[in-house]
Amino acid sequence: MIHFPHPQYVDLYKEQLTEQVRKTQEHCHQTLFIFDEAEKLHPGLLEALGPHLERQVLENHSAESSRTIFLFLSNLGGNIINEVVLGLLKAGWSREDITMEHLESGLQAEIVASTDSGFGHSRLVKENLIDFFVPFLPLEYHHVRLCARDAFLSQELLYTEEALDEIAKMMVYVPKEEQIFSSQGCKSVSQRINYFLP
Repeated sequence: MIHFPHPQYVDLYKEQLTEQVRKTQEHCHQTLFIFDEAEKLHPGLLEALGPHLERQVLENHSAESSRTIFLFLSNLGGNIINEVVLGLLKAGWSREDITMEHLESGLQAEIVASTDSGFGHSRLVKENLIDFFVPFLPLEYHHVRLCARDAFLSQELLYTEEALDEIAKMMVYVPKEEQIFSSQGCKSVSQRINYFLP
């Protein structure tokens, strides 16, 4: 795990990142790199990844190339995802029937239009080096209950259905009128079970 907390060290981080990617690809035939909160990455770091993704495109046809997946997790696009999903649910669609085709173009457009992040303006996006924009559907009340149950189970704690409901009710839900989607997903659920410990 590598962190990039100080923008003034971006040149050092670029070297470290490039070296880490290269070394990992040399040692592993199948590699996965995950960049959480990609919208917060310094534009220079995104540019440093460009050659690795370009090489992936060129080597994709070679049987001997290492298979590498770069996964960029981001909060960008959340508004359009919520908007589209809410519209489809109101139109009678079930969550399970919502596909990437419903969301991908709007998601990509929102990422490119974002002025708060260099991610949408990076060459990774502009030069189509990213193969897919995969939307994560917003979590609803019953999903939050499942997260709470899993948090209790992971700590080997007993729980009640009432406790799961209480935790789910503690979360903030959006949009304001419908209050269907958890605004934080399940991010703070594991901390909230502390309220129910003896």
